[in-house]
Amino acid sequence: MTTPAQTTPMALHHAARTFGDAPAIADGEVRLNWAQLLEAVQEVARALIARGVRTGDRVAMWAPNTHHWVIAALAAHYAGAALVPLNTRYVAEEAADVLGRVDAKALFIAGPFLGRDRLAELRTSDLAIDTVVVIPVEPGTENTDIAALDWSELATVAAPVTVAEAEERAESVRPDDISDILFTSGTTGRSKGTLVAHRQALSVVRAWAECATLRGDDRYLVVNPFFHNFGYKAGILACLVTGATIIPQVTFDVPETMRRIGAERITVLPGPPTIYQTILDFPRRAEFDLSSLRVAVTGAATVPVVLIERMRSELAFDVVITAYGLSESAGFGTMCRVDDDAETIANTCGRPIADFELRLGEAGEVLLRGPNVMLGYLDDPESTAETIDEDGWLHTGDIGTVDDRGYLTITDRLKDMYISGGFNVYPAEVEQALARLDGVAESAVIGVPDTRMGEVGKAYVVRKPGSGLTEDQVLAHATTVLANFKVPRFVEFRDQLPYSAAGKVLKRQLREEKS
Repeated sequence: MTTPAQTTPMALHHAARTFGDAPAIADGEVRLNWAQLLEAVQEVARALIARGVRTGDRVAMWAPNTHHWVIAALAAHYAGAALVPLNTRYVAEEAADVLGRVDAKALFIAGPFLGRDRLAELRTSDLAIDTVVVIPVEPGTENTDIAALDWSELATVAAPVTVAEAEERAESVRPDDISDILFTSGTTGRSKGTLVAHRQALSVVRAWAECATLRGDDRYLVVNPFFHNFGYKAGILACLVTGATIIPQVTFDVPETMRRIGAERITVLPGPPTIYQTILDFPRRAEFDLSSLRVAVTGAATVPVVLIERMRSELAFDVVITAYGLSESAGFGTMCRVDDDAETIANTCGRPIADFELRLGEAGEVLLRGPNVMLGYLDDPESTAETIDEDGWLHTGDIGTVDDRGYLTITDRLKDMYISGGFNVYPAEVEQALARLDGVAESAVIGVPDTRMGEVGKAYVVRKPGSGLTEDQVLAHATTVLANFKVPRFVEFRDQLPYSAAGKVLKRQLREEKS
C-alpha cells in the first residue's frame, strides 16, 4: 500500500493527478477543478517566492471564507512557509500582536468588508510586513493602500519565478516542517500559538474524513471559519485528501445557507449546534430544498438528544456525529461513529481517532497522547512543559468521563467549574439539564459571587421562538433534575448568547459583565 502524501504540497499534487477535472472549489462564479486549483496555487506561491518568502517563514491570513483563502493558504505551504490564520473578529491590536509574534513575512488581508477596513486599522500600528496582499471580498470596494498589492497583481509579481522553481520549493517541504500556527482563542488570557507539522495536519484530517464518511462526490459547504481548525483542517484539508468540493461561505446567514444548500446540492454541512438549531427553527424552512444533505459533524459541551433526533428526521441527515478536539491536538481527538445511537452522539464525543490515546488524569482531566499532539507552543517552552508532561500526555484542561466502550464525555472546562457551598459545579451538566426543558433554545451557566455560598450559578437562557418561558419555570425544572447546589440561583433571558467565531460561548464575556 502506497504511503499517502505527508506534506500539503504533495497532497495537492496527488489531488490534481487523481481528481483532475473534478470540481475542487465552487465560490459564486469562480469554479476551479483540481488541476486548475494546483495552477492557481502555484501562481500565488511563485509570487510569494518572488517577494522573498523563504522556507520556514510565516505567512498570515486575515480574511473570511472565500476561494482566495484556500488558494493563498495552500500557496503558503507550497512556498515552504507556515500558515498563520488570524481570527476575523480580532481588532487591529490583537492582529498586530500575533503578526509581530510570528514575524510574518507576508499577509493576505481582506479588503473593506462588513463596514471594516482591516488594513487601514492595522496601519495605525508600527508593524512592518514585507508583503501585504489585499483580497477583494465585497464587490465595488477598492484597495486604497498604495503599499499593498492587489490580488489581481499576483500573476505579474509571479512572472520572474518559474513553475519548476516553485515545484522544487514544494518538494523540499518535509513532513516534520511546521504547516500551521493556530492561536488558541485566548478566552483565559493571552492566546498561544500551537505548532503543528504537515504530517500531523494530514493525519488528523484523514482520520476525520474517514469517520465523517467524506468522499469525492461530496459537496461541502464550509461555514466554519477557515481561520479555525474546523474550517481549515476539517474543511479545506479534508476536501484536499478526499476530492470533495470546497464551497466556502463568507458569513453564516440562515436563509442564504439554505438557499445555497439547494442551489449547490450541498451534502456536507458541519458546524456548531447553533447552525442546525437555527435552520430547524427557521419559520420558512419548508420553502427551501435541503434534500441533498448527507453529513453533519458537530460538537459542544451541550448537544441535546432531541437536536440529534430532529437533524436525522427533519433534516434527513444520513450521518450525524459529534467530535472533540483542540488546537493543541492538531484540532482533533475523538469522534463518534456513524452507527452510534442518538443518546451516544448527543452525550459523548466518541472515542479516539488518529492514533490518539485517551485517559483521565487528576480531577478527571482529559489527557491525550499520540503522534498528533502539537510540537509545542510558539516561543513558550514553559507553557509547553506545563501542557505536555514528561510522558507525552497533553493536559487538555477539560474535565470528562470515559465509559466502558472508551467513549469520552466532556463535562466541563477546568476553568469554567465553580465551587458552590464547597461542592464543584460543572456548568455543562446544568446546561444539559436546561436543554431538556421545552422552550429553551440555548443556555450558558457561569458562577457568580455569593457571600454565603462562595459562588452560585447564573443561567443565561435564549428562548425558542414563540416561547413564553419564565424564570420560575426554569428554576422549577432545574430543581427537579439537579441537586440543589447545582440549581442556578439566577436566570437572565437573552435574545442571543455571545459566541466566538468558532461557535463557542464566550463565558469570559458573561463573567466580565458581572465584574
